[in-house]
Amino acid sequence: MSTELIYSDATKLAELIRTREVSPVEVMKAHLDRIEAVNPKVNAIVTIADGALKSAKDAEAAVLRGDELGPLHGVPFTVKDSIDTAKILTQRGSPIFKGRTPETDATSVARMKKAGALLLAKTNLPEFSYGIESDNLLTGRTKNPWNLDLTPGGSSGGESAAIAAGMSPLGLATDLAISVRGPAAHTGVVSLKATHGRVPMTGIWPREPRRFWHVGPMARSIRDLSLAFSQLAGPDGQDGYSSSAVPFDAGVGIANERPLRVGWLVEPGFGPIDPETTSTVQAAAEALRGLGHTVESIRIPALERDFGLEVFSRLHVLEMKPGFVKATAGRSEDEISYMAKFMLGLPDTPAADYIDAVQGAERLKDGYAEYFQKHDVLLTPVLPTPSFKHGQEELLINGQTIGAMGIMNITSHLSVTGLPGVSMRFGTSKEGMPIGVQIVGSWQTESTILHIASLLEQASPVRDLHPNL
Repeated sequence: MSTELIYSDATKLAELIRTREVSPVEVMKAHLDRIEAVNPKVNAIVTIADGALKSAKDAEAAVLRGDELGPLHGVPFTVKDSIDTAKILTQRGSPIFKGRTPETDATSVARMKKAGALLLAKTNLPEFSYGIESDNLLTGRTKNPWNLDLTPGGSSGGESAAIAAGMSPLGLATDLAISVRGPAAHTGVVSLKATHGRVPMTGIWPREPRRFWHVGPMARSIRDLSLAFSQLAGPDGQDGYSSSAVPFDAGVGIANERPLRVGWLVEPGFGPIDPETTSTVQAAAEALRGLGHTVESIRIPALERDFGLEVFSRLHVLEMKPGFVKATAGRSEDEISYMAKFMLGLPDTPAADYIDAVQGAERLKDGYAEYFQKHDVLLTPVLPTPSFKHGQEELLINGQTIGAMGIMNITSHLSVTGLPGVSMRFGTSKEGMPIGVQIVGSWQTESTILHIASLLEQASPVRDLHPNL
């Protein structure tokens, strides 16, 4: 029963708890036992929440009393260690914040608890959530459960690894340019970066700038993403970007009135792409065609005019550096990670380049707006290649060598434009590593992309869903 529990999705666990087939205490103990067994190998969990078992006992008592239960009642969830959790360590992967314990929950955490979910643990990340690997001077390096020699990605690699390894059924993580989508693809789980502002960033570092930052769910199934997002979305009166009151339809798998218009794109506009990744995207496109949707290979000229990662970098480095300067002021060399030093050492973006990048972001938005006049969904890779070795600085992709930061070539477009995207597995490399696809929709069309993702989930050729740890 324990093995079944650690690999059930959150929706199933909530149903089992609601019908009294299993207790919240059994579910919590199963995940705590799993953490004890495999976390020493993976290092995804950095802090167990104080009172996790007590909260499960309280949840069990509520079931036995016949109380009205939330949609996630009794289900454990984990939280990336950049997201504030009341009375529980939130150290941001940095010696600078060692021992930091917030007084209040982030809005996203509070909403999960309101839905009945129980905080289980905090998960690893690079310092300040900056990096494509989840490695820092305070809590060390997280490994990919599918191959411990390879990275689970960053910056939410601890969260993705915890879910993939059966240590957590559901989690909260942040995304700046890649951070929920890339790690999900590296480890074979699913994630949602919603339209910018749909989920408040209140209680998450940095407070500013946050115009590219997102917080969203990572999970084991598409229906879990939908359920979690239905609880997370909406303004909180504190995050000025979170102002959208557009309702979200949490029904996944609902019938559409017409076939959806799907375009798929691998190149150009994203840099070199691994052939196995290209084949995976094509296979997903053909699966949707087989389900009756209109599918075609497309190009988006704006992506060929303005490269998303370059636009993002020129904008964000200048905006973020003051925050790094403030956070690291007076700190010794051994307290500051490689990435923080790297950011501090970057030259400021000249004003003319910054203005051109601002305009480039607007051109990208216009290009996507034009695309979505004729299409409902865009299908792309998540990453240009499957997972790679820890510390690797260059990647050889389809005969071309790029810097490892180029892993963000595809995901960064959605951060610059604020578009929503789902990351999910749809293939496997010849080395046995997960390969993901990204389902992109127009602004505030999360229902559409989650519906398409649920169809691909059912059509997926992947059967080996759990790493052998």
